[in-house]
Amino acid sequence: MAAMLKDSVTFGEAMVMFVAGRPGALKDIDTFSRRLAGAEVNVAVGLSRLGLSSGWISRLGEDAFGEYIAEYLAREQVDISGITRDSRYPTGFQLKSKVLEGDPQVQYFRKGSAASTLGEADVDSGYLTGFRHLHMTGIPPALTKSTRAFAYAALETMKGAGRTVSFDPNLRPSLWSSKEEMKEVINDLACRADWVLPGIEEGEFLTGSRDPKEIAGFYLNRGVTIVAVKLGPEGAYFRTPSEEGTVQGFKAEKVVDTVGAGDGFAAGLIGGLLDGLSAAEAVRQGNAIGSLAVQSAGDHDGYPTKEELKTYLHYHLTGVRTR
Repeated sequence: MAAMLKDSVTFGEAMVMFVAGRPGALKDIDTFSRRLAGAEVNVAVGLSRLGLSSGWISRLGEDAFGEYIAEYLAREQVDISGITRDSRYPTGFQLKSKVLEGDPQVQYFRKGSAASTLGEADVDSGYLTGFRHLHMTGIPPALTKSTRAFAYAALETMKGAGRTVSFDPNLRPSLWSSKEEMKEVINDLACRADWVLPGIEEGEFLTGSRDPKEIAGFYLNRGVTIVAVKLGPEGAYFRTPSEEGTVQGFKAEKVVDTVGAGDGFAAGLIGGLLDGLSAAEAVRQGNAIGSLAVQSAGDHDGYPTKEELKTYLHYHLTGVRTR
């Protein structure tokens, strides 16, 4: 009897994040609190909290930061058997300012990190294809030539095995040699995926249009089956070959930190689709988690469990808070 497939796997770099204890310029801050950061680990944690079996592939240094990341993810019930350790390279970290509103300042210390040495030879097809879905972002292809090769090989491995692949562009211009290269590589990867999740500004840069329907059409015409364009507080537009719609966002009671909202959206959408929800229902679930994410200080601190999400959705549908 064939082993049952686990749900979703992702890969990338995680960093220890030190968040300023008070608002102000980073150079003036004396105390920081420690958290975990990384677009892909945010999604892995989000899916695990929703009750899906979730895995993360990376390389960590043989150091205290690496230990912290591995132990943190294990506590979140993310499968870490795809992690390798390397004593030659460090685990990256970042500093993040505290803001009263808007986007925080972030400084990265990731050059030469263990995760940046991942390469095509590190793709374990047996481990990867033990999952029914792969989630990717545009960050690993931007880090180094070897991490880009890993990204392509992982994608082709999963597509070759008949698995679904989601792709969030997650544009980071500072990591690329040019905007032209960024556009070319990101679109090449996106068009090989099944589900593509750009933000509206990302979609405009990648396709030349700010119209969500045209952004979605750009990818659908190239073989993608679901496109969800994130519209910030307004919600998200989605389009498949047979349907389209705009799903209203959820009003955040207070915006504390916007980082992690897009990854929360991805976790909600992917989790919904893997659970068999319609595209519209999955997008609604993504919107809900994105709204919860911005109301907490950490990148994924506000991500809900399945029960918490159910309560939140019920309240916004009926106005009644259930216990």
